[in-house]
Amino acid sequence: MKKFFLAVILLMLIAVVVATAMFVAKYGHKTEELAEYNPPQTTYIYDRNGKKIANIFESENRAFVEFDDIPPRVVEALLAIEDTTFFEHKGVNLDAIMRAIIKDIKARKLVEGASTITQQLVKNTLLTREKKIIRKLKEVVFAIKLEMELSKEQILERYFNVIYLGHGYYGIRTAAMGYFHKSLKELSLKEIAILVGLPKAPSFYDPTKNYEPSLGRANGVISRMYSLGWIDETSYKEALEERPKVYDETLTQNQAPYVVDEVLRRAQAIYPDIRSGGYTIYTTIDLPLQQIARDAMRYAYDLALKRTEYNESAKEQLNGALVALDPDDGAVLALVGGVDYTKSSFNRATQAMRQPGSAFKPFLYQTALDFGLSGATELIDISRTYEYESGDTNKKWQPRNYSRDYKGLITLREALVHSKNLATINMVTDIGLRAVISELKRYGFTDLPHDLSLALGSVTMSPLKFAGYYTLFASGGTIYEPHIIKNIDNKLNSWQATTTSKDVIDEAQAYIMTTILQDVVRRGTGRRAKVAGVEVAGKTGTTNNSVDAWFAGYTPDLETIVWFGNDNNTPMYKKETGGRMAGPAFSYFNTEALKLYPQMSRKFKVPINIRKIKYNGKDEYFTDTSPPPKPSNSATLQESLLF
Repeated sequence: MKKFFLAVILLMLIAVVVATAMFVAKYGHKTEELAEYNPPQTTYIYDRNGKKIANIFESENRAFVEFDDIPPRVVEALLAIEDTTFFEHKGVNLDAIMRAIIKDIKARKLVEGASTITQQLVKNTLLTREKKIIRKLKEVVFAIKLEMELSKEQILERYFNVIYLGHGYYGIRTAAMGYFHKSLKELSLKEIAILVGLPKAPSFYDPTKNYEPSLGRANGVISRMYSLGWIDETSYKEALEERPKVYDETLTQNQAPYVVDEVLRRAQAIYPDIRSGGYTIYTTIDLPLQQIARDAMRYAYDLALKRTEYNESAKEQLNGALVALDPDDGAVLALVGGVDYTKSSFNRATQAMRQPGSAFKPFLYQTALDFGLSGATELIDISRTYEYESGDTNKKWQPRNYSRDYKGLITLREALVHSKNLATINMVTDIGLRAVISELKRYGFTDLPHDLSLALGSVTMSPLKFAGYYTLFASGGTIYEPHIIKNIDNKLNSWQATTTSKDVIDEAQAYIMTTILQDVVRRGTGRRAKVAGVEVAGKTGTTNNSVDAWFAGYTPDLETIVWFGNDNNTPMYKKETGGRMAGPAFSYFNTEALKLYPQMSRKFKVPINIRKIKYNGKDEYFTDTSPPPKPSNSATLQESLLF
């Protein structure tokens, strides 16, 4: 009989071994997910000064932390409340299991799991949450197998990164930053206790929802550490009394949604896993300027609504965009793609293709200056009728000035200051449309109309693209490609932006244009764009029937492009011009920017090869390329020192 029982026991042991072997053979591969752990991680976007703009993630908001960067006190707190013998067992705690079985039998249901940290890790990553015997068996087998494949430190590292801690936070580093705005090394003992107490019931103990229960759970952790002798009495008492400040924030913390959309669009072309790869993206954005830009758009929008009675449909269609660049390298400092992102995420700064109208004229006039004309050159400001064929029909085009008058003869400077359409068309005609287009292509413009509508700004582009071209004037002769990302990094990859630029014209030639555009603001169509205490140069732009309203301008250190219009390309209310609509936004933005950064330059730098001459009693600027015209009987020249 004794031999029989021994044989039975042996057979049972063999059966258990065989069953376990078959179980491991069938399911054991699952532990590879933890052995080769690579969870989705949050990508962080920062501004140029290291201020966080947003957290980006797909499904789980997780900031990964390596074990060596986890303070020992955090580990001790976790072990105290969850698994005191963690460094002694091999994945399961048999004593705890026996105690749990007895409780379960008495209760006639599963009431206590007795899971070690290793088992909890397995349960949270490889198994479902249903309480069945087969699931518990898997948990035990996987835990034992995992302990054979990973070190204790690796298991803890995975646990601290995978565990859910409420409020959408996965991993302890994420929760520390979210709840307390601190790194792990900055946490107090009470804050640590709050975090390690969360896994038991993340929603119930979420300190943003149930602060007092969360503190109670944390005090239990602290008491357990004290009873184990892991903290002294002073630390124990101080921790019990502490009431940490807890932050209740949205998960993305997105402070600049239009910026984030554009950054992700560009970054995804570089790294397709940008939303889950745990990248750090540093941008060129200046967050304080970004906030000012948003306020400037709202300010100008509200002004428009006060001027004219807009119905609800018109209010929904009216929108705008603002782009601010560093003119010396094309870095995007602020980018606002609409008045209210919550109502429309369409990014008008990058996606809206609009005609700049007269804001395009400075490029035409710059070609004229580079062909030898000057601000004092007289242009013909008279009406002409142009006949052309459209299919089988002969048509006529009779352009006119916005002011509905003409001067006969007008200087190049005055023609641009007052945005004279007829003088511009006649100037382009006299120079030669082909020659002007050739020069504009040298600047980098593409898809130009090969007709005189070009003189009225009939090209089409986004505000951001237009801002890049305007660096020609703001930088003093160089066109910079606008860029918004400085660098992208994670543990495996690193990408660094390079500045793309093209030297187009001489600095002195660009300065002549700057002096003309200063007059546009002082006494021309751009008077509403004035900024006290700093020199401003810029140009208004209004397309036919007030479909588009622009102000493109710059100060010595800051370039700003503003656009307003209806999203459906219908006309705005009559008399809504670039000066009236966009000018106030430019002025607001640059006024506040100057308050924010009072060290910005106040005056434009004058190139050494500029000549300032009195022409007919007025100051005019000349170079060897754009020399003074020969004086007529009525004209007088008087050269004066520039300084």
